[in-house]
Amino acid sequence: MPGWHLGPFVQDIPSYVNGEVRLLKHDNSIVREDHLDKRWEEATGEVVHDVIFLSKHTAVSNRPALTIHPIGVPHLREDEVSTAGGKPGWAAPPNPRIAPWLRLLKKIAQDHNLIPEFEITLEATHHGPEINSPTMFVEIGSTEEYWKRQDAAQAIAQLVWEGLGLAGGGDIGNWNRNNDKKKVLLGIGGGHYVPRHMDIVLKDSVWVGHLLSGYSLPMEDPNQSKGGKEVSGIGGTWKQAIKVSFEATRSAFPGGEILAHLDQKSFKSWQKNAITGFLAKYERVGLSLVDTMTKQVLNCSELQTIDM
Repeated sequence: MPGWHLGPFVQDIPSYVNGEVRLLKHDNSIVREDHLDKRWEEATGEVVHDVIFLSKHTAVSNRPALTIHPIGVPHLREDEVSTAGGKPGWAAPPNPRIAPWLRLLKKIAQDHNLIPEFEITLEATHHGPEINSPTMFVEIGSTEEYWKRQDAAQAIAQLVWEGLGLAGGGDIGNWNRNNDKKKVLLGIGGGHYVPRHMDIVLKDSVWVGHLLSGYSLPMEDPNQSKGGKEVSGIGGTWKQAIKVSFEATRSAFPGGEILAHLDQKSFKSWQKNAITGFLAKYERVGLSLVDTMTKQVLNCSELQTIDM
């Protein structure tokens, strides 16, 4: 796309400039490039608004896909080592562009005749690098054959071009300029590709924060299968994961109404009871629960807001 010219180097990483957009190009492990926002600000004096990582995506299925997702490993304990970057017990503020860009990406992919060959999908929150700015990954998957596809690359280039306003219009997904729609989805449960959460994002035009799949909600108490509802007796880092993800989402969407959407079919009854019970213990600040089946927001007398 036109308009790029060479910018400053940051620790031997070349950059390119186009209006207010800065592009860094390197061959390092992308999940290990911690604090690129801070490093850029220290090198140039420019304050970073938000960050978008353009990356390859791999999957066991090898299916061609264009994906978007927030980042973090909020479920890991401090003594655990993250094999894919990031800091245990941490999640980056999710980039508010995630949902608007997903909808735009689907349209662009259709225009490029990439659908149905390519799946357009959200992924759950996972991996690093550690960073403090609102962040998301935009990826081409899932094998070398598809990483080299010029039509897929062109679709991503157009997404960035239109999404950041380089085509001459306004940028897309800027919360500070477009916060009239206040509802922000915090997804809880489901698989890695969160189809039930994505269904709401595509149909209801909500914003989207962190998306916690089942593997990011470790819950340890086999006795709860008998129907117990006592939250305090259930081990694991699931409460930590929800708390960290909520706080990161809230920081990225000031003034937003955060809605926790549970993929109820992905939980056993004792797990669902524990999660809703945990949410109901907190009041006053911004997290309501959306019923998975009816997609209705529960009244706060049924399940109260959360303040962690």
